Amino acid sequence: MSQTTQRIEHDLLGDRSLSADAYYGVHTLRAVENFPITGTPISIYPDLVRALAAIKQAAALTNSELGLLDSERTDAIVRACEEIRAGALHEHFVVDVIQGGAGTSTNMNANEVIANRALELLGHAKGDYARLHPNEHVNMSQSTNDVYPTALKLAGYEGILRLIEAMDVLRAAFHEKAVEFADVLKMGRTQLQDAVPMTVGQEFSTYVVMLGEDIERLKEAVLLICEINLGATAIGTGINAHPDYAALVRRHLAEITGIPVLTAPNLVEATQDCGSFVQLSGVLKRVAVKLSKVCNDLRLLSSGPRAGFGEINLPARQAGSSIMPGKVNPVIPEVVNQIAYEVIGNDMTISFAAEAGQLQLNAFEPIIAHSLFKSVTHLRAGCLTLAERCVRGITVNREFLRRSVENSIGLVTALNPYIGYANATGIAQEALVGGHSVYELVLDKGLLTRAQLDEILKPEVLTQPRALVGLA
Repeated sequence: MSQTTQRIEHDLLGDRSLSADAYYGVHTLRAVENFPITGTPISIYPDLVRALAAIKQAAALTNSELGLLDSERTDAIVRACEEIRAGALHEHFVVDVIQGGAGTSTNMNANEVIANRALELLGHAKGDYARLHPNEHVNMSQSTNDVYPTALKLAGYEGILRLIEAMDVLRAAFHEKAVEFADVLKMGRTQLQDAVPMTVGQEFSTYVVMLGEDIERLKEAVLLICEINLGATAIGTGINAHPDYAALVRRHLAEITGIPVLTAPNLVEATQDCGSFVQLSGVLKRVAVKLSKVCNDLRLLSSGPRAGFGEINLPARQAGSSIMPGKVNPVIPEVVNQIAYEVIGNDMTISFAAEAGQLQLNAFEPIIAHSLFKSVTHLRAGCLTLAERCVRGITVNREFLRRSVENSIGLVTALNPYIGYANATGIAQEALVGGHSVYELVLDKGLLTRAQLDEILKPEVLTQPRALVGLA
């Protein structure tokens, strides 16, 4: 049996042996041992890995421009970062998503992988840090305390843009149904009781507007995370960084990522403040709450098929029961409901973590990152799943809905201007007690003709403000 070649690395706690093939080093190894929390490595969030590489690339270019880093090391670091941004070596980002140390383990994981790949590109062995060092060269002019929150913001920005695209797909799906069902009359409800007539198209159009409004709120919130504290180093004073570093690294980072980042006006404040994450999470919670309400509506409107509302039909996606033959459940809205509950819980976690920061640093940004990225990723998947696996396949029971309007007590509200309040009240009472159709009672009593009733019951008459139709 062959034995894997090992290398020895040293840190302030002593020597440790690790595989000679590993791109990460001793700091990452200790973090893996110290934080066996979720079993989920940071590589699950490729946006975060790419963001870290972009920051290290921008830092190397800036340090080179300032005459602090020689061209050979700069080129090697930049090449390594470009490879990682293209998707290489992500499997070597192995520290747990939940970790102590304010993100230091994540930052060092990036520093070590980039350093060892750069050494390889220069023709040296991994771990030969005398030639190119994770801290002295890859981390030059930086601290975890400005790298990590900046990386979270870059990754969050990319994730939010994809979420917005997914929400727009769902919005378009609801819009198609709103147009398709524009002429389908039904009873609206308040407090689950019959209210007044509306169309199914109007009902679905509210979901279109809701998603459009939330997309705009997300676009506003994402601008807040464009403000970064890169150049702050440890606490915002910029110690160990060149006076021109912050401005130059921002420029390089914007060019590399295409994200319109700007440097915070007060880096001490920006290093300790997590307000932009709280704001963004709050908007995500808003999206989740409203999306869950929509799914509640879809489940209620499709309930049955015989003993429920039965107004719409959701596409059947799988057998619904291991014991009840023929049962089909609204599984797609149900999964989106659960995503919403998770996002609401994540928002609470982010709020507590942001509040728990002390003095010049918040040590709990790793759980903020994990919670935020879960919310963004799962909401995006939920929107696409709801659009493709549910909304686009919805059908409506037109005749059933028409009969429910004619039988509903709520119809008397629409007839009140034509037959008078006293007659409308009498019709409502008689229909309720005797179980009669309002439509038929009005005909039987000669209050209106069938032609007049049919004119009143046109969707365009019942469902929008307009002058009373002529009944002569």
